[in-house]
Amino acid sequence: MDAKVIVVTSGKGGVGKTTTTANIGAALAKQGEKVVVIDVDVGLRNLDVVMGLESRVVFDLVDVLEGKCRMGQALIRDKRVENLYLLPASQTRDKDALDPEVFKDVVRGLVQDEGFDRVLIDSPAGIESGFRTAAAPAQGALVVVNPEVSSVRDADRIIGLLEAQQVSEIRLVINRLRPKMVASGNMLSEADMLDILGVKPIGIIPEDEGIIVSTNVGEPAVLGKTKAGEAFMATARRLRGEDVPYPKFEEDKGFWAALKRLFGGGA
Repeated sequence: MDAKVIVVTSGKGGVGKTTTTANIGAALAKQGEKVVVIDVDVGLRNLDVVMGLESRVVFDLVDVLEGKCRMGQALIRDKRVENLYLLPASQTRDKDALDPEVFKDVVRGLVQDEGFDRVLIDSPAGIESGFRTAAAPAQGALVVVNPEVSSVRDADRIIGLLEAQQVSEIRLVINRLRPKMVASGNMLSEADMLDILGVKPIGIIPEDEGIIVSTNVGEPAVLGKTKAGEAFMATARRLRGEDVPYPKFEEDKGFWAALKRLFGGGA
């Protein structure tokens, strides 16, 4: 992806947007990019916890937008990964405190004035004002989707909204895939997702208990050795333009072929 400003979104809550933002942000930074991850989920701040930086939050995104502090005062530098920064959300305000146009100016300043190579925006769930604000400055989008019917349906809606907003680069991150279920034909595969949604996957993340551990201890999985961490690292490499092969799973037809027809995809 050429996009410098990327919104990480899904429509449906609980699919792994925040985990994806933290891990891809850390992976890009480990590969030499200067990266800032922004939590736009005002009132439900979680990205700082997933990254293990909650104890260092003093100022937040709303403080920056309202001019109560300088950008440098709100940005938190990760001490484990060089060139990785967090701009946290506010826990005490609501999403109406975010002005999309002011947010666009803040993001523009991060790229032009602060010299960030990549800005990853962790969008709140849903399609209301929080999503519209998060997507306002985006040039690209990572749509996180679980291989289940409700998640796919919500992803389809989000993709339509992103296209209407003229976001030029949209890619899927398929999260919590279970290879054995794909092989038995009981779970959607990456090919199914492409057929249904018409958007190419850039990342396929397997179900991994290690993600629960990494989230609880506040350390992105890419900093350790887990299957999910390796998959997030491969996703970041693809995002940077590297030709990294995708895992392949055998699948049966039957039920999922019928589901694809229901969504308008090929059998």
